[in-house]
Amino acid sequence: MTPRTPRDGALVLLKKRGIVRSRDLERHGISRTQIRRLREQGLIEQVGRGLYTLPGAVLTEQHSLAEAAQRVPGGVVCLLSALRFHGLTTQNPSDVWMAIDRKAWRPRAGYPRLRLVYLSSRALQEGAEEHDVGGVRVRVFSAAKTVADCFKYRNKVGVDVAVEALRDFSRRHRGGATELARFARICRVTRVMQPYLDAIA
Repeated sequence: MTPRTPRDGALVLLKKRGIVRSRDLERHGISRTQIRRLREQGLIEQVGRGLYTLPGAVLTEQHSLAEAAQRVPGGVVCLLSALRFHGLTTQNPSDVWMAIDRKAWRPRAGYPRLRLVYLSSRALQEGAEEHDVGGVRVRVFSAAKTVADCFKYRNKVGVDVAVEALRDFSRRHRGGATELARFARICRVTRVMQPYLDAIA
């Protein structure tokens, strides 16, 4: 059954996705004026720039990633946040870790809080995957790329976190050794990782 009013359309979309962008609402025939009215009436709630949910909706960690992706359109979720996304750590970072181009505009302070890592344009493409999080396109580094990055940036995240991620990756992705070795070469951490690989073999 097709929703009859903008209110119905917005509520159906939000119930289905949990979190939506203003442009997604507009694609479903709900104008900016109507979005503003729905918000003023308390029928929808703005949780970030251009992001809306139902009032009182419980937002997951992944919703924070969706908000971060909206704030940093060219960024890629990396390091601790990417580990968490892939289930490769017991860490629960309070900030969202995002990799951005060295020449990119620096986002202003806001929610969620961001920890930025600056990479070259090429490095931002290697191992970046696209995931749909509540209807928002979120770029996240692959599990193998993230493990290699953790060894590259071990001074930022800690060697213990990198080793834990490597162990979890080895258990969960038994066929991922080739991919892991490729990213270790790209990140120039093959020699750093090898002793730990030998220890868990």
